[in-house]
Amino acid sequence: MKYSYKFSNLLGTVYHRGNVIFTPDGSRIISPVGNRLSIFDLKNNQSETLPIESNFTITCIAISPNGTTLIAVNEDGEALLCSLLSRSVLHRYHFHKPILDIKFSPDGRKFAVTKDTLIQVFHAPGPHSREFNPFVLDRTFYGAYDDTTCIDWTTDSRVFAAGSKDMNTRVYAAGTFSNLVIYGLGGHSDIINGCFFEKNSLDLYTLSQNGQLCVWECDTDLDGLIPCKAKRDLSEDELEALEATKQEVYKKGEADAKKEEEKKNTEGRILYKRLAKHSYKDLRGEGFVQMTSSAYQKQSHILVAGFSNGSFFIHEMPEFNLIHSLSISEQKITTVAFNNTGDWIGFGCAEFGQLLVWEWQSESYILKQQGHFSNMSSLAYSPDGQNIVTGGQDGKIKVWNTSNGFCFVTFTEHTSGVSCVTFNHNGQVILSASLDGTVRAFDLNRYRNFRTFTSPQPVQFASLAVDPSGEIVCAGGQDNFEIYVWSMQTGRLLDILAGHVGPVNGLCFSKTRAMLASASWDKTLRLWDIFESKGCRETINLTSDALAIAFRPDGLQLACATIDCHISFWDTVNGTLTGSIEGRKDLGGGRRETDKITAKKSREGRSFTTLCYTADGECIIAGGQSKSVCLYHVNEQILLKRFEITKNFSFDGTEEYLDRRKMTEFGNINLIEESEEGANRHIALPGVRKGDMAARHFRPDVRVTCVKFSPTGGAWAATTTEGLLIFSLDHNLVFSPFDLDVDVTPENVKKMLGAQEYLKALTLAFRLNEQLLIQEVVERIATSDVEFISRTLPDIYVDKLLSFIASQIETSAHIEFYLMWAQKLLYLHGGRLKNRSMSVMSLLTTLQKNITNKYRDLSKVCDSNKYSIQYLLSLAESRLKRKASEMEGDAAAEESETDAAHDASVVESDSDSESASL
Repeated sequence: MKYSYKFSNLLGTVYHRGNVIFTPDGSRIISPVGNRLSIFDLKNNQSETLPIESNFTITCIAISPNGTTLIAVNEDGEALLCSLLSRSVLHRYHFHKPILDIKFSPDGRKFAVTKDTLIQVFHAPGPHSREFNPFVLDRTFYGAYDDTTCIDWTTDSRVFAAGSKDMNTRVYAAGTFSNLVIYGLGGHSDIINGCFFEKNSLDLYTLSQNGQLCVWECDTDLDGLIPCKAKRDLSEDELEALEATKQEVYKKGEADAKKEEEKKNTEGRILYKRLAKHSYKDLRGEGFVQMTSSAYQKQSHILVAGFSNGSFFIHEMPEFNLIHSLSISEQKITTVAFNNTGDWIGFGCAEFGQLLVWEWQSESYILKQQGHFSNMSSLAYSPDGQNIVTGGQDGKIKVWNTSNGFCFVTFTEHTSGVSCVTFNHNGQVILSASLDGTVRAFDLNRYRNFRTFTSPQPVQFASLAVDPSGEIVCAGGQDNFEIYVWSMQTGRLLDILAGHVGPVNGLCFSKTRAMLASASWDKTLRLWDIFESKGCRETINLTSDALAIAFRPDGLQLACATIDCHISFWDTVNGTLTGSIEGRKDLGGGRRETDKITAKKSREGRSFTTLCYTADGECIIAGGQSKSVCLYHVNEQILLKRFEITKNFSFDGTEEYLDRRKMTEFGNINLIEESEEGANRHIALPGVRKGDMAARHFRPDVRVTCVKFSPTGGAWAATTTEGLLIFSLDHNLVFSPFDLDVDVTPENVKKMLGAQEYLKALTLAFRLNEQLLIQEVVERIATSDVEFISRTLPDIYVDKLLSFIASQIETSAHIEFYLMWAQKLLYLHGGRLKNRSMSVMSLLTTLQKNITNKYRDLSKVCDSNKYSIQYLLSLAESRLKRKASEMEGDAAAEESETDAAHDASVVESDSDSESASL
């Protein structure tokens, strides 16, 4: 049960190719990543990858208007009908041709697909269409002379337009209308890459690749489309009139009949008129710049166009008024999409693997993520399992949050590929070794490079290790075969360890002893005591070149992977061999396109290149030059499980057997493929791992460069050709009883609860091991009984209760209650837990991680509430001051009125006295 790891998320790559789309609620964006689909929740700041895998790279996706179903089409023309509710594949359909665009109709009853020069319209499955059979073809539309590229529907779903590579746009009637069947629109001199209807109108905008925009006005509204009547629906008078016209056609000549028929058809048909023609030539700058993507928001009448130089322009239609322009990349913008409100715009750049969501009104980024645009070479978990750091061949170091799946910092100080990364003991410092001859230390609090370690002579560093205290940093050279030792505090070079006669590609410190292990291609494994004798303590001779090493968490055993695909285990105290695993058959391997040998024969040249122990030290996980990752039991030396990281046949080396359809009389068609000039394509030499990126055709090899277990033990990660894959324990398997007996039933547990025998009820619930039942028992226990039950609980159940509390702290609202449980258990059983620290280390790390996350979340909520209360108090004070000033003004006005009345009375009395005297 503890080895039931399943794929949970894909990090390191946020966008690969194809189009991105927003969900109907506008808060999430769906991005195709290789042969998988990733969903980014922009409001909750979360990302996840669907457990859906295609056989090839996905190039086109579409979502239904109700947001429940999604269609994904790969580069081989295979379509997957997926449910976003159950997150599963409902049906597979093969078009046998590449698909450039696919769109659902606004009412969700149909969807249209571009297939070569055709447009195929299918019935969409669902209750609204009363069609539950997937991919039922409704109608096929013809007319284009080249491949169709884009589709757009009218708001009433009765008409759609399709652009083509023949530089024309055609308006098709999805139903049968007497005044519209098909209408062709020209006016462009390049490939059409966008066509968009206005809201509740047949007016149309068409955009071409050379940056031209045509505005078309239709003389007929949507209500003006006249449905055709079927012959069976015609009245007797209409049938007689039809027969009469047929007789007239027979009597007259064919030419006159055709002219009259054309005249009648022209009189009743709709007509389009080009109102304006605009060009992006003045905006896009100098040089050859093409329009690569476009999108239109019908509610707000906003048009956005992306270009090959990384710039985009936002215009208000139909006046073509420029609203905003910005350059977001140095490469072309592959795809553009609006959300339902038109406030957010999603961009995808395939060259750099960028995914951006931009709010054009406030001119700010909602999401800005970018993966490594080259292969990742190494990874490391933080001590609490909260973060993962990855290093790539592009020289970048990225730190990913395992909870939400986002990259929150990127370091670009290295000038060459990063070969190794690691955290220090407290997780606040990241260290990286690079082929540029430097080892750098990065501060995760201030996000800066605060220390740079260098060697007296230029060295390409291939391995890196930090001692458990974080004071000593060691790095192994790839070209001078020495190990360099620095001080973390001062940055000074302390020592140079010599002895290896081959590249040092493996370094590892023991966590419990002052010992450094190094592995080299010279077929030796050396143990160093750098703190006392400052020299090699022991040399272990191997049968072949060493590729990777790893210490067991207790430091008493050392595992080493060699080039002959063996994993050997050594006792670090006596220096003796304790076991060995031969993994060539377990590792497996596929056949490359250009291989002239079978996959079984090529398996002999593959080996493990990365190792990692589990947190308890019972198992070891290994990966290498294959699509498989193997999990072995160390003591039993058997294969427990083999994980297949990808099924994407777009990568080279995933197929086990050669495709006979690719064989010709001259051999494999991939070996004889020619370019347009007639010259043979570049073929990689034997042993070459990197392809020629300048070649016309390139398929990367699938391989695992690094694999690490999470300190919590609940997940493991692997850097592969596809990205950073996270495999976590499958929590759907809820029934896993412990020490099950006849009397251990839910009824007896509830009976003990009713009798207030909480200790017996808790032990029975743990023996039954049902989470809901354990939760009911724990939350029924009064807070006054927590200390007594924690004190009398057997040790075998303490670990299980701590594990349950760790999971509940992450999800439950009873935070104080579970923190009280954790405090009492750790206080009363701390000594015994320390004695078996190796077995409970992953459990305690999980507990620490979840408490830290809850503390951060509550801190954010408290800070937000604090500022909200301050705002409300200041607002109340300002209102009170305003009322006070108003009251003072009223009082002053009353006083002035009384003074004026008094003055008037005095004047009246004076006038009366004067009149009396007169």
